[in-house]
Amino acid sequence: MNPEPIPNARLSDTEYELPLAGFTGTPEQQDRQWFEQCYRGDSQRQLTVRAVVMGGILGMFTAVSNLYTTLKIGWSFGVSITACVISFVVWNTVCRLLGDRVTQMSVLENNCMQSTATAAGSSTGATLATALGALLLITGVQQPWPVAAAFVLFTAALGVFLAIPMKRQMINHEQLRFPSGIATAETLRSLYSKSGESLKQAYSLLIALGAGAVIGTLHTYAELVDQLKLKNRLPHWLEWISGKLYLPDTWAFTGWLNPLARGQMTGLAFEPSVLLVGAGMITGLRVSLSMFAGSALLYYGVAPYLVALDAANAGIGGWMPSFKISPEGNFNPTRWALWGGTAVMVFSSLTQVALNWRTVIRAFMIFKKEERDAADDAAAAVEVPNSWLFIGLVPITLGILIVQYFAFHIAVWLGLVSVAFSFVVSLVCCRATGETDTAPVGAMGKVTQLLYAVLPGAKGIAAINLMAAGTTAAAAGAAADLLTDLKSGYLLGANPRRQFLAQFYGVFFGVIAVVPAWYLMVPDKKALEAFNPPATNMWRAVADLLTQGVNHLPHTALIAIVIGAIVGMLLPVVEFLWPKVKPYLPSAMGLGLAWVVPFQNAFSFLIGAVIVTVWQKWNRKNSDTFAIPIASGLVAGESLVAAFIAIACTLVGFLAVK
Repeated sequence: MNPEPIPNARLSDTEYELPLAGFTGTPEQQDRQWFEQCYRGDSQRQLTVRAVVMGGILGMFTAVSNLYTTLKIGWSFGVSITACVISFVVWNTVCRLLGDRVTQMSVLENNCMQSTATAAGSSTGATLATALGALLLITGVQQPWPVAAAFVLFTAALGVFLAIPMKRQMINHEQLRFPSGIATAETLRSLYSKSGESLKQAYSLLIALGAGAVIGTLHTYAELVDQLKLKNRLPHWLEWISGKLYLPDTWAFTGWLNPLARGQMTGLAFEPSVLLVGAGMITGLRVSLSMFAGSALLYYGVAPYLVALDAANAGIGGWMPSFKISPEGNFNPTRWALWGGTAVMVFSSLTQVALNWRTVIRAFMIFKKEERDAADDAAAAVEVPNSWLFIGLVPITLGILIVQYFAFHIAVWLGLVSVAFSFVVSLVCCRATGETDTAPVGAMGKVTQLLYAVLPGAKGIAAINLMAAGTTAAAAGAAADLLTDLKSGYLLGANPRRQFLAQFYGVFFGVIAVVPAWYLMVPDKKALEAFNPPATNMWRAVADLLTQGVNHLPHTALIAIVIGAIVGMLLPVVEFLWPKVKPYLPSAMGLGLAWVVPFQNAFSFLIGAVIVTVWQKWNRKNSDTFAIPIASGLVAGESLVAAFIAIACTLVGFLAVK
């Protein structure tokens, strides 16, 4: 069924307002409200060949860049906003050169384009740089390229299909924020705005984007040049810029702000990242304050106490210290705290699913047959049908099982566990992204490693531990990234089916680019060791630890897991039984994430949330008009600069390697 365009679909891009407040009522009423008030019908082109090709090409470049930066510094960059801006500029230029022979991409066409780019750039390379890389460090043997290509393709596709029911639950019905999704939608709307209130918002976004770009340049450029070891390899004028443009990536807290008698905790600092401040402005005070409170508890309470406890029990037989402390007294609290933090996130997500089982079932059913009318039929016709989920999962699961069995000797039943557990891990990562704009993929991968440390047939075998965790982490990361794009499409009134297809096509572009790049960058173990890859080394360290048995975890970490599970179950139950107290309770996802990310991230989020809260008290109307565009500009500005610099450094570094 192809529904007729509705009145809202006839609005121009300049008149269109994003439904940031969301919709209320039952799930069926929310879906109908979105369709009647937001869906823009078939009034614009969306999934076109040029959108897919453009997104695929941009995604291929960013996939290689993200692979390189993940190997060198352990983190990657967002793709969606970068792709939107580049595409807009390219097609504007083409239109000016060729005139009426070519038309500018529509806003929904650009939205499909960025979905393809994100799937290609963000969903395909993480497995290579983490699980597969860690296996190479342990065995010394590089896997054949068909194995790597098949594994990356199937795990990324698994994430795309798992996003189908989660989109309906978390975006349509729970109305989670997904800050980067809002930022992308605002950026797209502002790019196409030409008059009225939208133009004022567009100008505010552009000013904020410029500020974010300047600050991003000041510390991202110098940091990447330093960490990628590109000094003395750049042209003279770039070396000069590298010396002039410098803003410390973090300002460490010392003196009375440091609770340790000696040494420093990693992350106890303020990061001058307007990207995180902007994300906090969108996320809101409750979640941001929960993150800050949880992080402060860790850094100023639990960690110093455990350091003292380790010192008191030093030399006692059987005592396992909580932290690995350097001779200078430095350590990273989140290396221990991630076990408790992930327990909070996992059990809170599962508890919320259990308490809202009727809504979850509706997410799979869309509308019960007896309740459907013409409006429901029209709304359901644009959603991705659940039949696609089941049709896609069958070949994808078979592909994963075949690769796991023949390449990594993982028993079929253990492979099925990894596919099933991917749903749980994706659930947590998508919910965390929806509430905090941060997907704890690395931490959740370690949860899978912990699970496979106790399963019979998997204990003590590094290949099983790593590649099962690689399956769940890759699928979860892909699902979380793509759900962010689906949030943008939801706000812009895009067709979910067409956006899903754009994401699915993007996976193939990413595989085509990132797998050859992996073998060119990392032909053998020696080449990988030369990168000194932090994320890869962490996966290897956890595998080395857990293959010896769960009893090699610190006792305090096991206690943290139990306490985290209790907290994760208790908070959703209290919210469910007494809904009126929810605004006064901490966010379970915020608390859990606080023990996974460094203090500096939580602090930046809080700054953004406080800015918006004070702004609303001072001038609510002004805040409602400009807060989201400004926050989106800050996110877009720094992410754009970071992505461009990363791509440039990747090219220079790759040429230097070769």
